[in-house]
Amino acid sequence: MLTPEFFPPSAPSSGKSAHSAREGQAAVNLGAGAADRLAGRGEPVPRDPTPAGPSHVGPAHAPPSGLLVGVSELAALRGVKALPEGLPALRILVVDDDTPLRKACCEIVAGMGFVPLSAGCVQEARAVLEQQQVDMLLLDLKLPGGGGLKLLTEVKTQYPEIGVVVMTAFATVSSAVEAMKIGAGDYLTKPFAQEELTGVLERSGRRLNFDLESRRLRERLRTQSGLGDLIGRSPEMEKVYRIVSKVAFSTHPVLILGESGTGKEMVARSIHNNGPNAARPFVPVDCGSLVPTLIESELFGYVKGAFTGANRAKEGLLAAAEGGTVFLDEIGELPLDLQAKLLRALQEKEVRPVGATHAVPISARVLAATNRDLIAMVAQGLFRKDLYFRLNVVNLRLPPLRERRQDIEVLAAHFLESRLRESGTSHTFSEDAVRLMMEYDWPGNVRELEHAIARACALSSGPVLHMADLPTQLQDFRAHRQQADLSAASQAGEHSRGGRAQPGDGIVSIADMEKHAILGTIRHLKGDKLMAARLLGIGKTTLYRKLKEYGVAGEEESQDN
Repeated sequence: MLTPEFFPPSAPSSGKSAHSAREGQAAVNLGAGAADRLAGRGEPVPRDPTPAGPSHVGPAHAPPSGLLVGVSELAALRGVKALPEGLPALRILVVDDDTPLRKACCEIVAGMGFVPLSAGCVQEARAVLEQQQVDMLLLDLKLPGGGGLKLLTEVKTQYPEIGVVVMTAFATVSSAVEAMKIGAGDYLTKPFAQEELTGVLERSGRRLNFDLESRRLRERLRTQSGLGDLIGRSPEMEKVYRIVSKVAFSTHPVLILGESGTGKEMVARSIHNNGPNAARPFVPVDCGSLVPTLIESELFGYVKGAFTGANRAKEGLLAAAEGGTVFLDEIGELPLDLQAKLLRALQEKEVRPVGATHAVPISARVLAATNRDLIAMVAQGLFRKDLYFRLNVVNLRLPPLRERRQDIEVLAAHFLESRLRESGTSHTFSEDAVRLMMEYDWPGNVRELEHAIARACALSSGPVLHMADLPTQLQDFRAHRQQADLSAASQAGEHSRGGRAQPGDGIVSIADMEKHAILGTIRHLKGDKLMAARLLGIGKTTLYRKLKEYGVAGEEESQDN
């Protein structure tokens, strides 16, 4: 095994001997294969195997341990870092014509838990890429038969999802910049230590896994009616899904904006459940429902004896999340003095419990939501500007239901399916009920729609839900809409008479509106008076009496008989 003592510092008296000593040290560090290639080309051997300062374009790593990959014996390469938690066993193709270095890299790749693949030239690498799945490429830039840069270009053109780490003994700024422009994700300068290689592979593997999970999530969104508890296929919701799929794998704060009932907490749960810390706690905090004097102790915790009644210490919600997610709902209701303390906690990643003299570190991700205009509150001095910018790293606005009407039928079907699982009773909507739901503006958004469907299922006497089963506000909306339609028809008749106003034009009596509603409903139901009476909310006797007043009772009764 080679140790740091194997490379003693040289301090010869003559310049020539010093030059020879440095060349000899570099040749040993590079390994036999690399040294032979340099000597065969008549190219100068790099004098400093680990250049420092601004000219070093490779990644920053811990100081080498003395175990150089491709130089030290394979038996000496021990203690390889195991595969990090949550990282899949990626298939890594090592492409290098230096056999000892290639074998050593494959041993380290296998020791980390990845699946190693090997190629000694460009032609072999192309064959492996065509025949097997490859997730990452560990590529030497100086290869016979076309060179590594050419292969890098081909890989990024034909297999753009493959991550690439380049390595070379010729560490020049131009080659590094060119490789990064083509698409390389990281850079290793030969000779490199075992710790350097494992660090780069872990970092590149995490980045590749992040991209892979994001693509899978976006693909799942395209084939489903929603994301988790989020339902909808409208373009507005597709935009929400794209943002969720991107921020789910990050740790940045997200500020969720939207009207009441749009599903802000469901979005927060979807971000948490689709991220890498889904197994960790999700802690929702309703800042609007807590008493102001209790918010601080709930968020930050307190120690025993901090105040009257504090008989034991309590951990705060921010610390209790333990690497999970804290969801601060209605953040706009937080008092100004607590806003300052929350800002400090987010900046310092620690909280000070009430009555404590020490700080407690926190590792939870913070998501916040509000239905208020925080920008206006900042202008009015009701919300801290610095806290707003701290929370507003990513801004996600949920559209109201009236702006995505095409999702109403999908949501209604989802809620009916939920009722079926709960009660075992199946329901469907009539066409008129669906039409009314599509026309209504739903000021309470998805929450109002869910409650309206629950009420209709509870009051319905059959499997079909009609307009009469829907809540009163929808019935009132329908009546106002009918009145508006009649007024529009009256105005149209006035225009058809050349604009000559007639006495009583534009005024429709209640009796005429009632007659229009009754006869129109019967015609719509193809003469079914029992169903018409039920939908109109009147008794059968009342309906027949009204029909007799309209002079159509005899005809309707003859049809019934």
